[in-house]
Formats: sequence, C-alpha cells, structure tokens
Amino acid sequence: MKKHHLLYTLALVSVLALTGCKTKVSRVAVDEAIDISGRWNDTDAQLVSGEMIADIASRPWVEEFTARNARKPVIIVGTVRNKSSEHIETETFTKDLERDLVNNGRVTFVANRIERGELREERTEQQTWAREETQKRLAAETGADYMLQGSIKTITDEEGKRAVKFYQVDMELIHLESNEKVWIGDKKIKKFVKRRSVKW
Repeated sequence: MKKHHLLYTLALVSVLALTGCKTKVSRVAVDEAIDISGRWNDTDAQLVSGEMIADIASRPWVEEFTARNARKPVIIVGTVRNKSSEHIETETFTKDLERDLVNNGRVTFVANRIERGELREERTEQQTWAREETQKRLAAETGADYMLQGSIKTITDEEGKRAVKFYQVDMELIHLESNEKVWIGDKKIKKFVKRRSVKW
C-alpha cells in the first residue's frame, strides 16, 4: 500500500510540474523593442541599418557619381564579418540595408556572390531548355561600381551579475576599380545587462 501511495504521489508531482511549465506565446508588433538576453537582436539590427541608410544616402558620393556617369551607382553587398563574441546573422542586417537603399531610388543593387551562382545556373539551363525567345543571355550581367563591406565587433565587461556590452558596426563603400573608399559609416550600441544568475 505504501509503494502504491508513493507511485501515486510521484505521478501527481510529475503532472503538476509539467502543467506548471507550459509555454505561453504572445504576438507582438515587429517594431516593438524586446530585450531578453542582452545580446544582439532584431532591434539592434534595425537601429543600425536605419542610421547607416540615412547617413550613406545623405553623403555627396551619390550625386557626384550620377553627375559624372548620368546614371545611378550600382552596389553589391560584400562580406559583413561577425568579429563579435556572439552568433549574429549578418545577412538579416545587410538585407535591411539593401532594401532601404533600393527603395529610396538613389542606387541600384546587383545580386551578391551566393545569389549570382543560382542565377547563372538558371541562365545556363535556359540555353538548353527554354524557348529561344524567352532565353536570357549569358554574360549580360550589370557590373557593380561599388562594394559594401563591414564588420560587427563587441566588447563585454562583466562582473558577477552585471555586464556592459558594447557593439560597434563599421561599414565601408569601396569603388571596385579604384579601391577608393567613398563612404565610411559606423554605429555604436551600448547595453547594461543585469542578470539573476552569474552564468552567461
């Protein structure tokens, strides 16, 4: 009888533990700032891309290029290196930059290295499988004038349950033929994080 009672008690405790740990999910606005861990997140990416776009689009290099060439400059996104101590998906950040720059109508973007590989494969297959009047020509790509490159770095100062996290994003726009840097931008973010546990 005692054994039966013990099994019943253990089963009841297990059920209560499981029901007490239900996950609750709430829908929130995509532009709402939510910081849970103190690490780099979507809000940081949006803040950085917003300021970078405002800066890059307001500088004289765009007008100077357009005046010399009678067309909009063509940009390709190069590598944005994650030199931080965290896993940061840099493609999300660069896509924000690319979208906003294209949408403001002042520049043109071409596909990056990874995207080009898939596009070239499709064009090559079209030469065999697509009707001639719909085939897209080989070796007719638009060449980029500038490459956008950059890096994300972090410095973390921590003591016990407190930490200060410093992020610096550096971006450069470089002319592909002359290697001339026509724009350099940076954005800094600093966070104070206080945790209940000392484990990071």
